[in-house]
Amino acid sequence: MTNVHDNILGLIGNTPLVKLNQVTKDIPATVYAKLESYNPGHSTKDRIALHIVENAEKKGLIKPDSVIVETTSGNTGFSIAMVCIVKGYKCILAVSDKTKAEKIAYLKALGATVYVCPASVPADDPRSYYEVAKRIAQETPNSVYINQYFNELNIDAHYQTTGPEIWKQTEGKITHLFACTGTGGTLSGSAKYLKEQNPGIKVIGVDADGSILKTYHETGKINKTEIHPYQIEGLGKNLIPGALLFDKIDEFVRVNDEMSAYRTREIALKEAIMGGYTTGAVTQALIQYANSHEFKADDLVVLIFPDHGSRYITKVYSDKWMEEQGFINNCFHNYDEVFKTEIIK
Repeated sequence: MTNVHDNILGLIGNTPLVKLNQVTKDIPATVYAKLESYNPGHSTKDRIALHIVENAEKKGLIKPDSVIVETTSGNTGFSIAMVCIVKGYKCILAVSDKTKAEKIAYLKALGATVYVCPASVPADDPRSYYEVAKRIAQETPNSVYINQYFNELNIDAHYQTTGPEIWKQTEGKITHLFACTGTGGTLSGSAKYLKEQNPGIKVIGVDADGSILKTYHETGKINKTEIHPYQIEGLGKNLIPGALLFDKIDEFVRVNDEMSAYRTREIALKEAIMGGYTTGAVTQALIQYANSHEFKADDLVVLIFPDHGSRYITKVYSDKWMEEQGFINNCFHNYDEVFKTEIIK
């Protein structure tokens, strides 16, 4: 028998590269997207969930009655809940109130207990989802706190898998890597591996307008005046994650909610790729980068598309939500007929 697995976890990794043809047509380089939505949990976070849990098992930190606790914007939670089901552990997750109702429903469908915390409070506030997860882990017997933001295994998961996959898939021809930075593990681990193979590869981190990461990379200082609420989930931070290796990143590009939203929808319309909000963010970063940097015809760019758009149907793919955000004067005005729904009575 071929392509047969003992359980769903056997499908994690070895995600495809797909060439982008329309949204990047004005960029001379060849651009590929690494579709992490092809993981069984539909995101790149499957890699770290499995890697961290299995390492904890090997070290004897997890027992049959253990409870896995984590902070998540959604995707890591899905992945941990999936791993816990297969391995027989309980799962408790703390999420921010930026997390849409359908994501919370998804987490609960996978058996997780979910705590919803305010996103507008500082990271060290006892109500923040970081602190709530820590408190729950301390108060829960036999608990294991994943702590993805400061867990070196977050980096190692991508050093062991994502980086080598990209190097092999591009036959070592990759010249630029773009990825969003939340915990920083995806970009850091991939970049660490790729730069070991070729130090000349340019690594570009994507940050959110409202986050502190870009300025910290450039100055080594936290500028709290830059912090403000924003809508993109899983991108940027109001703290400095220990899983983000700033020395592996050549440059950061900061993107905003509005242009990232338009770009997410454009990718669906022009490339038939239903990506999440960060898919639009990383593509927008490439386009902004191309405005100030010259690409050559033989450059090979890889964008990591972290997750699937099905988790954003009532957010970035919703006309109503877009209007509520004030995202109405957009580059898709001419696509009104595409989004039009006719009801036959």
